[in-house]
Amino acid sequence: MKKTYSKIKTGTVLRLSGLVFSILLIIFSVTGIATKGLNFGLDFTGGYLTEFTTSIAMSEAQMAQKLSHYHPDEFTLSAQSNQHFQLRESAQASNTPWLESLTQDDTLGVQVVSSSYLGSQVGDELFDEGLLALFCAMVAVMIYLALRFEWRLALGAVVALMHDVIVVVGIFAWLQLDFNLTVLASLLAIIGYSLNDSIIVADRVRELLRLDTKMQKTSVNTVINESIKSTLTRTLITSGTTLATVASVWLLAGAPLEGFAIALFTGILVGTLSSICIAVTLPQLLGLTHENYQTKLDEKSQTLLDMP
Repeated sequence: MKKTYSKIKTGTVLRLSGLVFSILLIIFSVTGIATKGLNFGLDFTGGYLTEFTTSIAMSEAQMAQKLSHYHPDEFTLSAQSNQHFQLRESAQASNTPWLESLTQDDTLGVQVVSSSYLGSQVGDELFDEGLLALFCAMVAVMIYLALRFEWRLALGAVVALMHDVIVVVGIFAWLQLDFNLTVLASLLAIIGYSLNDSIIVADRVRELLRLDTKMQKTSVNTVINESIKSTLTRTLITSGTTLATVASVWLLAGAPLEGFAIALFTGILVGTLSSICIAVTLPQLLGLTHENYQTKLDEKSQTLLDMP
Protein backbone atom coordinates (compact mmCIF):
# COMPACT_ATOMS: atom_id res chain seq x y z
CA MET A 1 0.00 0.00 0.00
CA LYS A 2 2.82 2.35 0.95
CA LYS A 3 4.68 1.45 -2.25
CA THR A 4 1.62 2.28 -4.39
CA TYR A 5 1.11 5.57 -2.55
CA SER A 6 4.79 6.42 -3.07
CA LYS A 7 4.50 5.83 -6.83
CA ILE A 8 1.40 8.02 -7.04
CA LYS A 9 3.10 10.77 -5.07
CA THR A 10 6.22 10.57 -7.25
CA GLY A 11 4.14 10.78 -10.43
CA THR A 12 2.26 13.80 -9.13
CA VAL A 13 5.47 15.59 -8.12
CA LEU A 14 6.98 14.95 -11.56
CA ARG A 15 3.87 16.30 -13.30
CA LEU A 16 3.77 19.44 -11.19
CA SER A 17 7.53 19.96 -11.64
CA GLY A 18 7.04 19.61 -15.39
CA LEU A 19 4.23 22.18 -15.26
CA VAL A 20 6.52 24.67 -13.50
CA PHE A 21 9.26 23.95 -16.05
CA SER A 22 6.77 24.54 -18.89
CA ILE A 23 5.79 27.90 -17.38
CA LEU A 24 9.47 28.88 -17.22
CA LEU A 25 9.88 27.83 -20.87
CA ILE A 26 6.99 30.09 -21.88
CA ILE A 27 8.47 33.04 -19.96
CA PHE A 28 11.87 32.36 -21.55
CA SER A 29 10.33 32.17 -25.04
CA VAL A 30 8.15 35.28 -24.69
CA THR A 31 11.19 37.21 -23.42
CA GLY A 32 13.19 36.18 -26.50
CA ILE A 33 10.36 37.12 -28.88
CA ALA A 34 9.90 40.51 -27.18
CA THR A 35 13.59 41.44 -26.93
CA LYS A 36 15.20 39.86 -29.99
CA GLY A 37 12.27 39.45 -32.37
CA LEU A 38 12.16 36.99 -35.25
CA ASN A 39 14.73 36.86 -38.02
CA PHE A 40 12.30 36.74 -40.95
CA GLY A 41 13.61 34.99 -44.03
CA LEU A 42 13.48 36.03 -47.66
CA ASP A 43 9.96 34.60 -48.01
CA PHE A 44 8.60 37.38 -45.80
CA THR A 45 11.04 40.27 -46.22
CA GLY A 46 11.62 40.02 -49.96
CA GLY A 47 15.02 40.29 -51.65
CA TYR A 48 17.48 38.40 -53.83
CA LEU A 49 18.49 34.76 -53.52
CA THR A 50 21.51 33.48 -55.41
CA GLU A 51 22.67 29.88 -55.32
CA PHE A 52 26.09 28.95 -56.66
CA THR A 53 28.77 26.27 -56.54
CA THR A 54 32.58 26.40 -56.52
CA SER A 55 35.15 24.08 -58.01
CA ILE A 56 37.19 24.06 -54.78
CA ALA A 57 36.12 23.22 -51.24
CA MET A 58 35.74 26.22 -48.92
CA SER A 59 34.27 26.80 -45.49
CA GLU A 60 31.38 29.21 -45.01
CA ALA A 61 33.67 31.68 -43.23
CA GLN A 62 36.23 31.59 -46.05
CA MET A 63 33.57 32.21 -48.68
CA ALA A 64 32.07 35.08 -46.65
CA GLN A 65 35.49 36.70 -46.41
CA LYS A 66 35.99 36.29 -50.17
CA LEU A 67 32.58 37.79 -50.92
CA SER A 68 33.23 40.82 -48.74
CA HIS A 69 35.78 42.01 -51.33
CA TYR A 70 33.13 42.11 -54.07
CA HIS A 71 29.90 42.74 -52.14
CA PRO A 72 29.53 46.17 -50.46
CA ASP A 73 26.11 45.51 -48.87
CA GLU A 74 25.00 43.27 -46.05
CA PHE A 75 24.24 39.70 -47.05
CA THR A 76 23.46 36.34 -45.47
CA LEU A 77 25.49 33.35 -46.62
CA SER A 78 24.60 29.73 -45.88
CA ALA A 79 26.55 26.64 -46.94
CA GLN A 80 24.73 23.54 -48.13
CA SER A 81 28.09 21.85 -48.55
CA ASN A 82 31.70 22.97 -48.80
CA GLN A 83 31.14 23.62 -52.52
CA HIS A 84 27.50 24.73 -52.56
CA PHE A 85 26.36 28.11 -51.16
CA GLN A 86 23.29 30.33 -50.92
CA LEU A 87 23.53 34.11 -50.66
CA ARG A 88 20.59 36.27 -49.58
CA GLU A 89 20.40 40.03 -50.05
CA SER A 90 17.80 42.56 -49.04
CA ALA A 91 15.51 44.14 -51.62
CA GLN A 92 17.46 47.41 -51.15
CA ALA A 93 20.81 45.87 -52.16
CA SER A 94 22.83 47.88 -54.66
CA ASN A 95 23.37 46.82 -58.24
CA THR A 96 27.08 46.26 -57.76
CA PRO A 97 28.08 43.45 -60.16
CA TRP A 98 29.54 41.30 -57.36
CA LEU A 99 28.39 38.07 -58.99
CA GLU A 100 30.13 38.88 -62.26
CA SER A 101 33.34 39.70 -60.39
CA LEU A 102 33.04 36.49 -58.39
CA THR A 103 32.59 34.30 -61.48
CA GLN A 104 35.61 35.91 -63.08
CA ASP A 105 37.79 34.78 -60.18
CA ASP A 106 39.48 31.73 -61.76
CA THR A 107 40.66 30.42 -58.39
CA LEU A 108 37.07 29.73 -57.29
CA GLY A 109 35.46 28.31 -60.42
CA VAL A 110 32.04 29.73 -59.51
CA GLN A 111 28.95 28.52 -61.37
CA VAL A 112 25.52 30.04 -60.74
CA VAL A 113 22.84 27.41 -60.08
CA SER A 114 19.89 29.79 -59.69
CA SER A 115 19.11 33.45 -59.06
CA SER A 116 15.70 34.82 -58.05
CA TYR A 117 14.02 37.91 -56.65
CA LEU A 118 11.00 38.16 -54.35
CA GLY A 119 9.30 41.53 -53.91
CA SER A 120 8.56 42.83 -50.42
CA GLN A 121 4.85 43.14 -51.26
CA VAL A 122 4.66 39.42 -52.06
CA GLY A 123 6.50 38.71 -48.82
CA ASP A 124 3.95 40.73 -46.84
CA GLU A 125 1.10 38.84 -48.50
CA LEU A 126 2.71 35.50 -47.71
CA PHE A 127 3.18 36.53 -44.08
CA ASP A 128 -0.44 37.64 -43.72
CA GLU A 129 -1.77 34.48 -45.37
CA GLY A 130 0.49 32.33 -43.20
CA LEU A 131 -0.77 33.97 -40.01
CA LEU A 132 -4.34 33.56 -41.23
CA ALA A 133 -3.74 29.83 -41.79
CA LEU A 134 -2.27 29.54 -38.29
CA PHE A 135 -5.23 31.39 -36.79
CA CYS A 136 -7.79 29.26 -38.65
CA ALA A 137 -6.06 26.07 -37.50
CA MET A 138 -6.18 27.23 -33.87
CA VAL A 139 -9.88 28.17 -34.12
CA ALA A 140 -10.74 24.81 -35.69
CA VAL A 141 -8.88 23.01 -32.91
CA MET A 142 -10.68 25.00 -30.21
CA ILE A 143 -14.09 24.22 -31.72
CA TYR A 144 -13.23 20.52 -31.93
CA LEU A 145 -12.02 20.38 -28.31
CA ALA A 146 -15.04 22.31 -27.05
CA LEU A 147 -17.33 19.71 -28.64
CA ARG A 148 -15.34 16.66 -27.53
CA PHE A 149 -14.29 17.40 -23.93
CA GLU A 150 -15.55 19.05 -20.77
CA TRP A 151 -14.13 22.59 -20.62
CA ARG A 152 -11.31 21.81 -18.19
CA LEU A 153 -9.75 19.10 -20.35
CA ALA A 154 -10.43 21.19 -23.46
CA LEU A 155 -8.67 24.20 -21.91
CA GLY A 156 -5.72 22.03 -20.89
CA ALA A 157 -5.26 20.81 -24.48
CA VAL A 158 -5.49 24.37 -25.86
CA VAL A 159 -2.93 25.70 -23.36
CA ALA A 160 -0.60 22.79 -24.19
CA LEU A 161 -1.00 23.63 -27.88
CA MET A 162 -0.18 27.31 -27.36
CA HIS A 163 2.77 26.35 -25.14
CA ASP A 164 4.31 24.25 -27.93
CA VAL A 165 3.94 26.96 -30.59
CA ILE A 166 5.28 29.73 -28.31
CA VAL A 167 8.32 27.70 -27.24
CA VAL A 168 9.26 26.82 -30.84
CA VAL A 169 8.92 30.46 -31.95
CA GLY A 170 10.92 31.51 -28.87
CA ILE A 171 13.78 29.17 -29.81
CA PHE A 172 13.91 30.74 -33.27
CA ALA A 173 13.93 34.20 -31.68
CA TRP A 174 16.77 33.45 -29.26
CA LEU A 175 18.94 31.68 -31.87
CA GLN A 176 17.97 34.16 -34.63
CA LEU A 177 17.32 31.33 -37.07
CA ASP A 178 15.60 32.15 -40.36
CA PHE A 179 11.82 32.20 -39.92
CA ASN A 180 10.41 31.41 -43.34
CA LEU A 181 7.44 29.64 -44.95
CA THR A 182 8.79 26.16 -44.21
CA VAL A 183 9.03 27.03 -40.51
CA LEU A 184 5.49 28.38 -40.58
CA ALA A 185 4.38 25.11 -42.19
CA SER A 186 6.11 23.21 -39.41
CA LEU A 187 4.09 25.18 -36.82
CA LEU A 188 0.90 23.90 -38.47
CA ALA A 189 2.30 20.37 -38.29
CA ILE A 190 3.17 20.86 -34.61
CA ILE A 191 -0.40 21.96 -33.89
CA GLY A 192 -1.69 18.69 -35.31
CA TYR A 193 0.93 16.55 -33.57
CA SER A 194 0.51 18.22 -30.19
CA LEU A 195 -3.28 18.01 -30.40
CA ASN A 196 -3.13 14.28 -31.16
CA ASP A 197 -0.80 13.63 -28.21
CA SER A 198 -2.92 15.65 -25.78
CA ILE A 199 -6.16 14.00 -26.92
CA ILE A 200 -4.78 10.50 -26.34
CA VAL A 201 -4.03 11.25 -22.68
CA ALA A 202 -7.17 13.35 -22.09
CA ASP A 203 -9.37 10.70 -23.67
CA ARG A 204 -7.93 8.09 -21.33
CA VAL A 205 -8.61 10.34 -18.32
CA ARG A 206 -12.21 10.80 -19.45
CA GLU A 207 -12.61 7.05 -19.96
CA LEU A 208 -11.33 6.16 -16.48
CA LEU A 209 -13.47 8.82 -14.85
CA ARG A 210 -16.55 7.38 -16.56
CA LEU A 211 -15.65 3.80 -15.59
CA ASP A 212 -15.44 4.77 -11.94
CA THR A 213 -19.17 4.43 -11.25
CA LYS A 214 -18.73 4.94 -7.52
CA MET A 215 -18.23 8.68 -7.13
CA GLN A 216 -14.67 9.51 -6.07
CA LYS A 217 -13.82 5.88 -5.34
CA THR A 218 -10.48 6.63 -6.99
CA SER A 219 -9.01 10.10 -6.64
CA VAL A 220 -8.68 12.27 -9.74
CA ASN A 221 -4.95 12.47 -9.08
CA THR A 222 -4.69 8.65 -9.26
CA VAL A 223 -6.84 8.54 -12.40
CA ILE A 224 -4.56 11.05 -14.16
CA ASN A 225 -1.40 9.19 -13.13
CA GLU A 226 -2.88 5.88 -14.33
CA SER A 227 -3.92 7.50 -17.63
CA ILE A 228 -0.41 8.79 -18.26
CA LYS A 229 1.09 5.44 -17.28
CA SER A 230 -1.18 3.51 -19.66
CA THR A 231 -0.43 5.81 -22.63
CA LEU A 232 3.23 6.61 -21.92
CA THR A 233 4.67 3.68 -23.90
CA ARG A 234 2.61 4.58 -26.97
CA THR A 235 3.59 8.25 -26.64
CA LEU A 236 7.31 7.50 -26.33
CA ILE A 237 7.33 5.08 -29.28
CA THR A 238 5.41 7.52 -31.50
CA SER A 239 7.61 10.47 -30.49
CA GLY A 240 10.81 8.43 -30.82
CA THR A 241 10.11 7.22 -34.35
CA THR A 242 8.97 10.69 -35.44
CA LEU A 243 12.09 12.27 -33.94
CA ALA A 244 14.29 9.79 -35.80
CA THR A 245 12.64 10.75 -39.09
CA VAL A 246 12.89 14.48 -38.42
CA ALA A 247 16.52 14.12 -37.30
CA SER A 248 17.31 12.42 -40.64
CA VAL A 249 15.76 15.37 -42.49
CA TRP A 250 17.73 17.78 -40.31
CA LEU A 251 21.07 16.06 -40.95
CA LEU A 252 20.67 14.98 -44.57
CA ALA A 253 18.23 17.31 -46.34
CA GLY A 254 20.51 20.36 -46.28
CA ALA A 255 19.95 24.06 -45.58
CA PRO A 256 16.53 24.51 -47.30
CA LEU A 257 14.79 22.19 -44.80
CA GLU A 258 17.00 22.85 -41.78
CA GLY A 259 14.60 25.37 -40.18
CA PHE A 260 11.64 23.06 -40.82
CA ALA A 261 13.43 20.13 -39.16
CA ILE A 262 14.61 22.18 -36.16
CA ALA A 263 11.09 23.49 -35.55
CA LEU A 264 9.52 20.03 -35.81
CA PHE A 265 12.18 18.42 -33.63
CA THR A 266 11.68 21.03 -30.90
CA GLY A 267 7.90 20.87 -31.27
CA ILE A 268 7.81 17.09 -30.80
CA LEU A 269 9.95 17.29 -27.65
CA VAL A 270 7.94 20.06 -25.99
CA GLY A 271 4.69 18.54 -27.30
CA THR A 272 5.40 15.29 -25.47
CA LEU A 273 6.19 17.27 -22.32
CA SER A 274 3.07 19.43 -22.53
CA SER A 275 0.70 16.49 -23.15
CA ILE A 276 1.75 15.08 -19.77
CA CYS A 277 2.52 18.16 -17.69
CA ILE A 278 -0.08 20.61 -19.00
CA ALA A 279 -2.91 18.91 -20.90
CA VAL A 280 -4.05 16.78 -17.93
CA THR A 281 -2.33 18.48 -14.99
CA LEU A 282 -3.95 21.88 -15.56
CA PRO A 283 -7.52 20.45 -15.51
CA GLN A 284 -6.74 18.85 -12.13
CA LEU A 285 -5.68 22.23 -10.73
CA LEU A 286 -8.88 23.75 -12.17
CA GLY A 287 -11.00 21.31 -10.17
CA LEU A 288 -11.67 18.36 -12.49
CA THR A 289 -13.86 15.81 -10.66
CA HIS A 290 -15.63 12.53 -11.33
CA GLU A 291 -18.96 14.33 -11.54
CA ASN A 292 -17.82 16.15 -14.69
CA TYR A 293 -17.93 12.87 -16.62
CA GLN A 294 -20.62 10.89 -14.83
CA THR A 295 -23.74 10.20 -16.90
CA LYS A 296 -26.70 11.98 -15.37
CA LEU A 297 -29.68 9.63 -14.96
CA ASP A 298 -33.32 10.51 -14.75
CA GLU A 299 -35.13 10.13 -11.41
CA LYS A 300 -36.71 6.74 -12.23
CA SER A 301 -33.41 5.15 -13.36
CA GLN A 302 -31.58 6.49 -10.30
CA THR A 303 -34.29 4.98 -8.02
CA LEU A 304 -33.86 1.57 -9.67
CA LEU A 305 -30.09 1.70 -9.21
CA ASP A 306 -30.46 2.64 -5.53
CA MET A 307 -32.77 -0.31 -4.82
CA PRO A 308 -31.15 -3.16 -2.80
